[in-house]
Amino acid sequence: MPRCSEDRGEMMRPGARQYVVARPLYSEDSFAEEHEKVYRHRKTTLDHVKQYFTCDAKRAKNAALSLLPVIGWLKIYRVKEWLLSDIVSGVSTGLVAVLQGLAYCLLASLPPWYGLFSAFFPVIIYFFLGTSRHISVGPFPVLCLMIGSVVTRLVPDEGPAANITGFEGLTRDEQRVLVASSVTFLAGIMQLAMGLLQVGFVVMYLSDTLVSGFTTAAAVHILVSQLKFVLGLSVPGLSGPLALVYTLEIIFNKITSTNVCDLVISLVIMVVVFIVKELNVRFKSKLPVPIPIEVIMTVIACGVSYAFDFKKRFGIGVVGFIPKGYEPPIAPNPQIFQETAVEAFPMAIVGFAVAFSVGKVYSVKHDYTMDGNQELIAFGVSNMFGASFKSFAASTSLSRSAVQESTGGKTQIAGLLSAVIVMIVTLAIGFLLEPLPKSVLGAVVIVNLKGMLMQVTEVPYLWRRDKPDCVVWLSTCIGATLLGLDIGLAVGLGVELVSVVLRAQFPRCSVLANIQGTDIYKDRKDYINIYEPEGVKIFRIPSPLFFANIEFFRSKLVEAVGFNPLRVLRKRNKAVRMIRKLLKKGDLKWTSKGYLNTSYGPITESQDESNMEELDLPTDLKDLPARIDWDAELPANIIVPRVDVHSLILDFAAVSFLDISALKGLQTALKELIRVEVEIYIVACDTYILEKLHNCSFFDDEVQPSMFFLSLHDAMLHILEKHPESTEKKSDFGKILTSVTVHHPGGSLRSRDRIAPDPETRF
Repeated sequence: MPRCSEDRGEMMRPGARQYVVARPLYSEDSFAEEHEKVYRHRKTTLDHVKQYFTCDAKRAKNAALSLLPVIGWLKIYRVKEWLLSDIVSGVSTGLVAVLQGLAYCLLASLPPWYGLFSAFFPVIIYFFLGTSRHISVGPFPVLCLMIGSVVTRLVPDEGPAANITGFEGLTRDEQRVLVASSVTFLAGIMQLAMGLLQVGFVVMYLSDTLVSGFTTAAAVHILVSQLKFVLGLSVPGLSGPLALVYTLEIIFNKITSTNVCDLVISLVIMVVVFIVKELNVRFKSKLPVPIPIEVIMTVIACGVSYAFDFKKRFGIGVVGFIPKGYEPPIAPNPQIFQETAVEAFPMAIVGFAVAFSVGKVYSVKHDYTMDGNQELIAFGVSNMFGASFKSFAASTSLSRSAVQESTGGKTQIAGLLSAVIVMIVTLAIGFLLEPLPKSVLGAVVIVNLKGMLMQVTEVPYLWRRDKPDCVVWLSTCIGATLLGLDIGLAVGLGVELVSVVLRAQFPRCSVLANIQGTDIYKDRKDYINIYEPEGVKIFRIPSPLFFANIEFFRSKLVEAVGFNPLRVLRKRNKAVRMIRKLLKKGDLKWTSKGYLNTSYGPITESQDESNMEELDLPTDLKDLPARIDWDAELPANIIVPRVDVHSLILDFAAVSFLDISALKGLQTALKELIRVEVEIYIVACDTYILEKLHNCSFFDDEVQPSMFFLSLHDAMLHILEKHPESTEKKSDFGKILTSVTVHHPGGSLRSRDRIAPDPETRF
């Protein structure tokens, strides 16, 4: 049992606490014999299927609560404490949602008022089905841009629309709305299907680095797409690879046609909004509510534009007519499903990933849980419902969610109230926004890109700390910028998966050595005061073993031990063949002094290459008069490579799984070493892997379960007992300082210096 000691030994720094553990030396077999395991029934696949389809009252109740999370938090809603905060938060968020709905709709190449639909319908459904209490559901600029690329591909600004049944008799705007709502409906179906199939874990494949690079590229696309509104230029919407480059080319060619009024308005809006936003951040603790500067500037710009009739006097583009009320629902177009399936899937993934990431931050901060699968269901149904009423794909805006949380929002009641504010604008006062210049919306969008664009500052940090992650960031960002967001996301995901595979395929293997005076083993390249017994090697692989890295493991193992066991084995078997042949011919005979040459002529090595497969079998010494000492000088000028390693320890502490290919490769590698008389010890092996080895017939007459030890130090002590000569140093290394547990009648423990080896020696 462990005991703490305050004694100060020579091996420890002054004042350091020590602990001494007195226990037997354990192999896996001896530990299993001494300590009985608890029997656990392992469920089969059939058991899991039966359990999944079994239903009782408790499970039905839990299912209802999981599908309608609103029931769970409404039961604990504190009306007196939370309601006022939710009202204030809902009104503030609603005002921002109106403005962002109009602004982000321009990214989707749709009439602005459809952004109000996207800030209303999905919020209603998410109120009942969502598990986050703080995110603000609605338009998200990256998704809007992805929708815009699909819309402009099927219904370009110039030229005929795609040949799709259902476009007949519709205006260009109506065709675009049909495309946007159909692709949104399809993305919703995909999200709902993933939620029902319990594959919410898919978001784990989108690392923070990948999302950062992707959203930075999206910010660049958004910035370029808004330049035409800021400059007052007529630029057709383009999509596909290099669309960004072509758009910039068109803008630079038309730069002399810039509308000065639009440019001035945009610059003023951007400067004022930027300054006030910075003040909001700096004085966050002192301001009860962040100053809604976007809303204030929008109202001012609306009033000034109306008073001075900017549209007629300066020819600026304005939001224009905003119809009152909602439009009747429409059915999605199946043919558009076929045309947009490739784009819809990344939309579904990105929309969910962003919303879940933002929601996770707030759930941790406010101590409640989020369910990834339920979030997929919530967004899937929200998008399908919203698409039926001509809204486009919804996720969450980072800035809008920050407003909802920072203004005191406690639950999705704040989100519901924000939807009510949007509804009031849609039904009653939308006409007040008709004179709003589009350049104002473009300026607001650009200012809100600051956070995403500033992510580029992560690149130097990533390069210094983790170059593969930096490559993922750059690949995703550059790919999404030049090739488009959908292809860029696929490129980033591919590079990310390749980097993971490469890290696992080429792990940093190391040879360990003992830190003197401890039972600790570290990479021998990293420390000075280390101890390595003669003839013992400790090899560590910090990765799972599978089909892709098993050959790398074997090559690194050969490099670590310093010889190729298969080559040595073949040389030994050739030597045995030759000795046998010479004995038979009488050119060699056995004496008390060993093998003696009886032939005076030169003896050359046999070039007999028959039965080559026998050279890979264990060396057969049965019919020889005596065992061959491979470390001694061999007769008849026979030369066989020396093997200076008698024991090899494989540290499997970091090996989490082993596939069949790796199992076969490992077995072959171990047999090659065993056949050249190297003892193998595998330590710290996971129980699951041990069970798999037994189930897969890994063990035989050569590879045996007795080679597995509980810990690295157990194996080392076992080796030093078996090979005491290992501690004799050929170099002038000096005395090896060790700590030995000495048992006294009084039961106390104390440390004494001894020279290894000893069964209780501590390295």
